[in-house]
Amino acid sequence: MEILISLIGGLGLFLYGMTLMGNGLQKAAGEKLKKIVGLLTSNVLLGVLVGAGVTAIIQSSSATTVMVVGFVNAGIMTLSQAIGVIMGANIGTTITAQLVSFNLEGLAPITLGIGIALYLFSSKSKTKNIAEILLGFGILFTGMEFMKEAVSPLAEYKGFTDALVNFGHRPLLGVLLGLIITGVVQSSSASMGMLIALASQGIIPLQSALPILYGDNIGTCVTSLLSSIGANKNAKRAAIMHLLFNILGTLMFLLILNKPIVTVVTKINPTDVARQIANAHTLFNIVTVIILLPFSKYIVKLAMKIVPQTEEEKEIKTYLDERMLETPSIAFANTLKETNKMAKVTNICLNSSMSAFLNKSKKDIEETFRKEKEINDYQRNILDYLLKLSKTSLTGDSVEEVDNLFNTINDLERIGDHSENIAELAEIAIDKDVSISDDGQKEVEEMFEKVKKNYEDALILINEKDKKVAERIIKTEEEVDNIEKSIRANHIYRLNNNTCEIDSGILYLDLVSNLERISDHCSNIAIRVLSY
Repeated sequence: MEILISLIGGLGLFLYGMTLMGNGLQKAAGEKLKKIVGLLTSNVLLGVLVGAGVTAIIQSSSATTVMVVGFVNAGIMTLSQAIGVIMGANIGTTITAQLVSFNLEGLAPITLGIGIALYLFSSKSKTKNIAEILLGFGILFTGMEFMKEAVSPLAEYKGFTDALVNFGHRPLLGVLLGLIITGVVQSSSASMGMLIALASQGIIPLQSALPILYGDNIGTCVTSLLSSIGANKNAKRAAIMHLLFNILGTLMFLLILNKPIVTVVTKINPTDVARQIANAHTLFNIVTVIILLPFSKYIVKLAMKIVPQTEEEKEIKTYLDERMLETPSIAFANTLKETNKMAKVTNICLNSSMSAFLNKSKKDIEETFRKEKEINDYQRNILDYLLKLSKTSLTGDSVEEVDNLFNTINDLERIGDHSENIAELAEIAIDKDVSISDDGQKEVEEMFEKVKKNYEDALILINEKDKKVAERIIKTEEEVDNIEKSIRANHIYRLNNNTCEIDSGILYLDLVSNLERISDHCSNIAIRVLSY
């Protein structure tokens, strides 16, 4: 029981250290991570490189494959792209095993000391990110040392060592054990850490460790399979592709490549079993990728056979996938994409409302009301997602970006509300058969052109923090305010000269007021950009 408690404690430290180090790396490479994912094309080889790079940063192939499932579910990535990234993720995850196979426990107190000092005495977010990486590294190796010490007494139990040796003769049992362990702890790196801890104490030989290692790779698919529950069929296919890839790799090595891999790793490190296991893990994944990469399209086709395409499959409706919250920088990028969708709907709503008023179009009134409801749905969903994103490990700059996006979403929703107000004014004008004067219509059209230009510039600022565009909006907003004052003065003049009716005048001034408020909300977005 004492051994089990110590092992669980060491495993907990190992997992926490790996998570902390991954979070620190992810924060430090946030923008680069978005660029890496942005490289995705239909080129499978590039997908492999991206998958390996992202996994090396976030320190978890499970997180990468869950992210891939989310990308596929959101329609950002095709299955042909996904297979490459999944293959690359398997290579990227071998870095942790390589790291812990070296005897670096002596560095743990040093990295912990430096990490704690940096974290406590620095206020810079970049320095704190480095501190998290160092703390994670130190805690990871402290956990590794705990696991090694926990399992060392097991070397004296002949029954236990004989049982482990038996896996070399009954590889299927080893595969099953590896699968179960990784499925339970939800991390192939952690199960590899335990395997290396046993090997470093001379408890498990290479021949017995290899089947467990293969099972670890299959077990890591459990996370992505669970992640695909409730997702669309394409996401399920992505999870199945991950499973197929690792099963095919395991079969190849069990049946054909087991002896060659033993020969290679023992020649590289004749006596160090821990290093042999780490190298075997790396070779297993690299060789599997090399062999299966030319057949990637057939893996995609097999996944399509297992989960057949149906006519009922729905189109992607949202980029907001909670799987992406594992990688906040990418989740934020996806939220911007969803915001762009909301902004396009808002643009349609604004234009249809003005068309409804100027052309007395009932069809445009109905279109405005429909789009305004869509805008409300967008606002509710995006704000809910941003709230969850704000609770993840964001950098200081990202926290500010999330806060600003909260406000931008609300500004877009208010523009939708003002557009709805304009459509309601159009409805009253049609019901009461009220018309504004020709001069009044020209003034409104001039004002709307300015407001429309401001809105189009505001859309640019959602993606690009261009201060020149922001300054242009502020300048145009001043022009809109001046036009509004001029319109009100001209309206009073027309009323005094009986060239304008009172009923139409009320609608006219309400219209102008709503347009001015829409321009104000565009200005709000610009002011936030200028405040960076």
